[in-house]
Amino acid sequence: MVQQLRFHKASYGGFYLAPPKAGSVGDVDLDDHVAAVFAEHVRKYPPALVELPDITAGTPDPGKDPKRRPVPLLFTDDLGRPIHGQRWSDLWQIWRRAAGWPDEGTFHSLRHYFATRLITSGADHTDVQNALRHSSLRITLETYVHWWPKKDRRRNIISSALRDASTKRQRSPKTQDSR
Repeated sequence: MVQQLRFHKASYGGFYLAPPKAGSVGDVDLDDHVAAVFAEHVRKYPPALVELPDITAGTPDPGKDPKRRPVPLLFTDDLGRPIHGQRWSDLWQIWRRAAGWPDEGTFHSLRHYFATRLITSGADHTDVQNALRHSSLRITLETYVHWWPKKDRRRNIISSALRDASTKRQRSPKTQDSR
């Protein structure tokens, strides 16, 4: 079953499991180094079982409590509880400083960093959309279009073609008219 951890102060006592936002489901492609670091983290800090309300299959009937089930969470606080948004912000400040990164930015900034690294490394528009789980390509382009290289601008298409034709003409041997 696919779900995401959500938090809403008034709903289900805070943390609960629900279907992913906008149906954004997919695999995360990790290179060998990242997978090894992640595996080491899981070895050192095994998942903590936390009992949570689960509305993945749908919201319960009015007046009924949702089903609860134990869920293994990789990232919890010191007491083995899910980490609340404010706590993530506090931890992010600690981690950012330990890494020597600037004080600007939030934990969400890592998402933008990931996207811009994909783009500047040559990733296709739809690859970035899929990696970020955007529901449409329009969202991706509206957010990141300024990061894609400008080499394919319309104004360069004709000049590039003319330069290519000129270069070919200069390289080819001239032939005499044999009339």
